[in-house]
Amino acid sequence: MQVLQVQLEVGPDPAEVGRARRWARSRLAGSGIGDDEPLAEILILLISELVTNAVVHTGCPAVLRMLFGGDAPEAGIAGTVRVEVADISARPPQQRKADGEDTNGRGLALVDGLADRWGWQAEGAGKSIWCEVDRGACQAGRVAPQVRGFVTAP
Repeated sequence: MQVLQVQLEVGPDPAEVGRARRWARSRLAGSGIGDDEPLAEILILLISELVTNAVVHTGCPAVLRMLFGGDAPEAGIAGTVRVEVADISARPPQQRKADGEDTNGRGLALVDGLADRWGWQAEGAGKSIWCEVDRGACQAGRVAPQVRGFVTAP
C-alpha cells in the first residue's frame, strides 16, 4: 500500500490552530478530498481538536501529520486518512466529562465519536495522539447527521 505523508510544525500559540486548519484544507484538496465532502469536514474538525489540545494543554510546539493511505479497490476499501499530532509532553491525554455550560472538556469525546479509531503512543520524550477515518465509510454516507454541514473557521 502506498502512503503519502505531509507534516506541519505548529507553534505554541492558539492562533496556530487556524493556520493548521488552512494548511490541512489545502492538503486535503491536493489529495482529491473536496472541501465540501463530509470526509473533509470531519478531518478538519478532528485536526482542530487535536492541535488545540496540544497547544493549549502543553504550551509547547507540536507537529501535525496527515497520512493518506492508498486505494485498494480489490479489497473494497478506499483507503484511510490518519491524523497525528505529536508534542513534547509525555503526559497521556485524558478524556474529561464536560458538564452543561462548560466550554472545555469535549475534545476527546468528539474525536472518539467521529474517528473510526484513535489512540496515543509514546514518541521520543513526548507523545503522539492519532486518529483515523476510513474514506470508504464517509463515501458510503456513514456520517453523523450533526456533522453534515458543520463549518469550521478557516
